[in-house]
Amino acid sequence: MDRVDAVVIGAGVVGLAVARAIALAPRFRGAQVLVLEAADAIGTGTSSRNSEVIHAGIYYPQGSLKARLCVQGRQMLYAYCAERGVAHRRCGKLIVATDDAQAAQLEAIAHKAAANGVDDLQWLSAEQATALEPALRCTAALLSPSTGIVDSHGLMLALQGDFENAGGIVALHGALAGAECTGAGMVLHMADGSRLLAPVVVNAAGLHAPDLARRFEGMPTGLLPHAHYAKGNYFTLAGRAPFSRLIYPVPEAAGLGVHLTLDLGGQAKFGPDVQWVDSADDLQVDPRRGDAFYAEVRRYWPGLPDGALQPGYAGIRPKISGPKEAAADFMICGPAAHGVAGLVHLLGIESPGLTSSLAIADEVLAKLQA
Repeated sequence: MDRVDAVVIGAGVVGLAVARAIALAPRFRGAQVLVLEAADAIGTGTSSRNSEVIHAGIYYPQGSLKARLCVQGRQMLYAYCAERGVAHRRCGKLIVATDDAQAAQLEAIAHKAAANGVDDLQWLSAEQATALEPALRCTAALLSPSTGIVDSHGLMLALQGDFENAGGIVALHGALAGAECTGAGMVLHMADGSRLLAPVVVNAAGLHAPDLARRFEGMPTGLLPHAHYAKGNYFTLAGRAPFSRLIYPVPEAAGLGVHLTLDLGGQAKFGPDVQWVDSADDLQVDPRRGDAFYAEVRRYWPGLPDGALQPGYAGIRPKISGPKEAAADFMICGPAAHGVAGLVHLLGIESPGLTSSLAIADEVLAKLQA
């Protein structure tokens, strides 16, 4: 049986950020650190099927991991992208109210943001908002200048480069069947029948992390949540959008509404919506869902032409709360919670996981060193 010093399971943006942090930590200098990825490339799951937004940290409950790690991670991410030359843009976004009731909700959003340490929101009247974005219709808006967009694949390649330059190895086609928690560390049972011993293991398997955590024999499973899959469908805009900023409606219960985001080339997409599904592999976009998109988008962009929305792609939010439950916080389940030294499970790392990735990595290091 082979032995390595540390293993990270999953080569999405969070897994790569965690692996990079471990490989660069003084405690692990010279250690053999391995990333196991079941797919044939890095970042093929949730990390490649999102809106690539750098979130400011506005919506999350005060004191939550999502709030703290998003605000911290956003600052770290902007600095990292600038240092590494990862394509990004601090384009800003408008959170828009389209009636008086929603305008009142903006005040609650602003208070929540301030409690989270987001201190740069700006109140805009309808006239001020349309002066910035003439195609917009709203009754009031909040401007978030620290919201941005990032090339998520460029980010993951940079993280992988740092990790490998520090001596780490990414092993593709490295599917894990299960594990045993022993006094010497975790014995990982690979799908190909081989075994690997590691005293430090981080489960960053995204959508599959809760189910994988249950396959660690010798660890109590009562505290582990179950996976729930909230599919988000995206539709792309034919032609160029008349907006230079992201446009978000007042949030819905399970998501942030059908919002308009831009990629670094200026192409607009709308979504994600919320569609609860039974499988993490349910990634087909039903063109008929576009009918509802038109009504939602025209609340803030009445000029959306008929036939302008084309089915784009879908992603799955790795939720650990169901459709009738309050949204769960990130769950970073370390030795203090489950009693197994050297083991950390990252569960429910949905949005703002991309924004928070570097801060999540530091949090994992703290759990391992506690």
